[in-house]
Amino acid sequence: MIHTVALDIGETLTSDTRTWGMWADWLGVPRHTVSALVGAVVARGQDNADALRLIRPGLDVAAAQAAMETAGRGEHLDETDLYPDVRPALGALRAAGYRVVVAGNQTARAAELLRALDLPADVVATSGEWGVAKPDPAFFAQVVGAAGCETHDVLYVGDHPQDDTFPAAAAGLSTAHLRRGPWGHLWADDPDVALTADLRVGSLTELADRLTNRS
Repeated sequence: MIHTVALDIGETLTSDTRTWGMWADWLGVPRHTVSALVGAVVARGQDNADALRLIRPGLDVAAAQAAMETAGRGEHLDETDLYPDVRPALGALRAAGYRVVVAGNQTARAAELLRALDLPADVVATSGEWGVAKPDPAFFAQVVGAAGCETHDVLYVGDHPQDDTFPAAAAGLSTAHLRRGPWGHLWADDPDVALTADLRVGSLTELADRLTNRS
């Protein structure tokens, strides 16, 4: 029985459009260049930061993020970055009695920005705060700790099989694969995703409907 629904952040709750645009501007290349390179590394199954290193080999991403922050061009999140189904779906899950945890591979600053949006969630946390990132099993141990229930009673929802679906399942969590964003669409029909994910959905609205038996 699912007690807690835990959700990834990037391309699950928020669009990455602003983030990649910020990087393109910082690196001095057209935004479509970054978008195309992100698509290329996604298709290869690489980390998305590898797209930035194709533009600037050897780039220290963390150092560049700090430099952008110092220059007043750092991370920003507001209501327009959320997918439209986020608030109603999370609200429906909480109303149905589920504990809602938001947890993904983002910076500590991103966690602050997300909490400022006052999402209908019980916990909002990031890898930057926890000091461990997906797909490390220790990340999912942190998720389970935030959930406050048995491991298999946590449903982890995400778009990225290698970072979300597969490692969460390996850690003993239930999983839902979301067909959203480049990773979600690319691997939506992958046989390993079909075999591993307990649920496959096209939106958070569909997820909430299925978990609350509304459809």
